[in-house]
Amino acid sequence: MNIAPTNDLRTVRVDLVGSLLRPQSLKDAFAGFGEGNSSEASLKLAQDEAIRDVVAKQVAHDLPIVVDGEFRRTSFMESFSVVAGVEEWQAGVKTYHEILARKDIDRSVSQKGQDPILLNRKRVTERLKLVRNGLLDDYRFTRSLTDRPVKVTLISADRISQCYDSEASRSIYPTMDEFLRDVVAVEREIIGGLALEGCRYVGIDGPGYTAYVDPDSLAAMRSRGEEPMANLKRSIEADNQVIASFSGILFGIHICRGNRQSMWHREGHYDAIAERLFTGLNHQRLLLEYDTERAGNFDPLRFVPKGKVAVLGLITTKIGRIETVDELRRRIDEAARHLPLEQLAISPQCGFASSLRGNLLTEDEQFRKLDVMLETAAKVWG
Repeated sequence: MNIAPTNDLRTVRVDLVGSLLRPQSLKDAFAGFGEGNSSEASLKLAQDEAIRDVVAKQVAHDLPIVVDGEFRRTSFMESFSVVAGVEEWQAGVKTYHEILARKDIDRSVSQKGQDPILLNRKRVTERLKLVRNGLLDDYRFTRSLTDRPVKVTLISADRISQCYDSEASRSIYPTMDEFLRDVVAVEREIIGGLALEGCRYVGIDGPGYTAYVDPDSLAAMRSRGEEPMANLKRSIEADNQVIASFSGILFGIHICRGNRQSMWHREGHYDAIAERLFTGLNHQRLLLEYDTERAGNFDPLRFVPKGKVAVLGLITTKIGRIETVDELRRRIDEAARHLPLEQLAISPQCGFASSLRGNLLTEDEQFRKLDVMLETAAKVWG
């Protein structure tokens, strides 16, 4: 079931956000390395084997775009961990055995939670500099496994700015603008390497954009003396600078309300920022969380400009219940009242494993959800 010609990614009617559930063998390999019981080389071999397997499964399920599942990362944020100056930002694989031992996060239903890895604001210790283009290495390996387009994911400038403790970093960057200039330069260097290697699809993870509709996040910004809408404007400009002038690459940006281990972190509908965000961002695909009432209705889709595709994140990654084709078609029909069908696509609402431990569902449920996504797209778009 080939949903769209792979030579035109703009018309692909299905998508993946990026992360997939890690097999237990890979979790064990990370834990062994973190505890000092195995080598980095052994961890890499386990990663290679797991990526070969998950790419083969994606091809077997006939996904038109494949990902490496972010199997070399402990969290989605680690796309930026190859940068000098941000060492404090990452929990890293050395502490994963402590995360693995926690029992309080084994929840059977999704709920609002706090993420000690992703929400803590950290200082930088030196001016940002790309140490190694790890995403390029990841892309080369995954591309060698398939002739299908490989999507690579990278954290947004907005999310990086929200993780940055500007007050504690004044000696390095006197202003946020100076910091973001280097963020943009580093991310452009990463993407430049991918472009030269032939990568055709880069996904930007921008979960921080929902902070601008979440009451707690807005209050936190104001308590620091920040003006949220000024932050939003600055972030949109920075994220646009990151992707500017790269011909031949499709850019998507993913916006959600949190996903670690089936929890969510923010609330609020798109309405208050939809016009600024959907018209302001220059990414060709907007991957929007829409699996629960927390996201609101489809009215904000009216602000999506011609030439962009809204990828509806209708399939939840938080629980194992498998959506039906009929319910997904009904929701697509609702969305099509606000945006033409040719500007719509469908995807999971987020990745299946924003952190190494993963969400509260099985690999079988994960792929059954992707099969339903493909069947729905075939029936809606042909």
